[in-house]
Amino acid sequence: MPQTLKIGIDFGTTNSSVALAHSSGAVELIQFPTATTPTESFRSVLYLEQHKGRIASYTGPQAIQHYLAADSPGRLIQSLKSYLPSRTLTGTEVFGRRYTLEDLISRILADLRARTESHLGHSLTAETPITVGRPVRFVSAETDEDDTFATERLRSAFVQAGYPNVTFELEPIAAAFAYESTLDHDETILIGDFGGGTSDFSLLVVGPSHRHQPTRKIIGNAGLGLAGDTFDARIVRKLVSPALGADTLEKTYANPFAPPIPKRFPGRAAVLPPRRELKIIPAVPAWIYANLERWHYLSFLKTRNVTDILRAARVRAEEPEKIDALITLVDEDLGYQLHQAVQRLKMDLSAHETAQFRFPELDPTGSRGLTTQVSRSDFESWIAADLQSIETCVDTLLTSTNTPPNRVDRVFLTGGTSFVPAVRRIFEARFTSGRVRTGNEFTSVARGLALRSQ
Repeated sequence: MPQTLKIGIDFGTTNSSVALAHSSGAVELIQFPTATTPTESFRSVLYLEQHKGRIASYTGPQAIQHYLAADSPGRLIQSLKSYLPSRTLTGTEVFGRRYTLEDLISRILADLRARTESHLGHSLTAETPITVGRPVRFVSAETDEDDTFATERLRSAFVQAGYPNVTFELEPIAAAFAYESTLDHDETILIGDFGGGTSDFSLLVVGPSHRHQPTRKIIGNAGLGLAGDTFDARIVRKLVSPALGADTLEKTYANPFAPPIPKRFPGRAAVLPPRRELKIIPAVPAWIYANLERWHYLSFLKTRNVTDILRAARVRAEEPEKIDALITLVDEDLGYQLHQAVQRLKMDLSAHETAQFRFPELDPTGSRGLTTQVSRSDFESWIAADLQSIETCVDTLLTSTNTPPNRVDRVFLTGGTSFVPAVRRIFEARFTSGRVRTGNEFTSVARGLALRSQ
């Protein structure tokens, strides 16, 4: 491979992409085939199914296609990147075979490499520089040690997938490189990179005078472990979990051995047995619904233990039809369909004041699926605490770097969450709408990583 070609890989929680930077400065994105048209955004999913004792695996668009076409769906695993900081989750068992987390991630990365090599016409070598993105703070990482642990696990997965020469760069810095390529003057910018699991913010100076330097003047950065997946979780909690029995209680029965209530006699007080407090018990443990809210946990509910819990809960539940719907969701592994329904609602609410949440695959009450009208104001009330966390993070970054908003020339937002109107208002209120720009929500980080390799 000519040394003038550099590669950037954005392995994301939800989507991944690969970019090639040529010596001319042009950036080319790898195309991935689908059943319809090629795409530059590769879904970070893995699908495993069993055929006559053999386990077949598929990733990206092919994983979705095989999952949807299967008569008896296998195991669809999403958001693997979110597990990286966890020292307790080392792997999982699928169809009787044990897989480490690195095994699962490397399977996705191997297909990204294969597609890249097919596009190039030759294999990657040890001399091929590859820059990989990483968040400022991995989701669920609480310390710097957690972040280091997550980064090294990700590096191991890349090595296992056959990548010989990998370096890491912060994802918001990569997004800055992508934006810098469009400038004809220097600017102080704020990069807001909203991923599936994390939101990262960086202040730095970019422009022509910095373009050929190996580093950028970073004024400061900050991050927090919430973004698109967190917003999705609020929708699931408010719209889906109640329809699946989250508020359903166990049945209560009269005690047939209780003494009869004595009749009143003139001049004599009735003697009543001691009153016992009635215990209100949810039919299904709360942790199951908590896992429904987290895409990277949902696929792991399909276990014998959870099945036994849900079938026992159905017998005791006051609304067994809702528990039936929950059992269907888990047994048929409808996490992808649920994810798509939530994404459609978020997109519709970004464009309209009201939208309809539609989950036709689920039928909790004998109707045509789960359908609910939702207003943008309702959605914004559900994510109010998350919006406040984003505001606090941005304000803390400005304060800690002694950077007043009027000194920021441009705010560059990337990621699907940046299109949520309430999120945009946070930045427009501080920096004015004229200074806020939005780039390609799925591929700007990969473009910047390729440019960073140069």
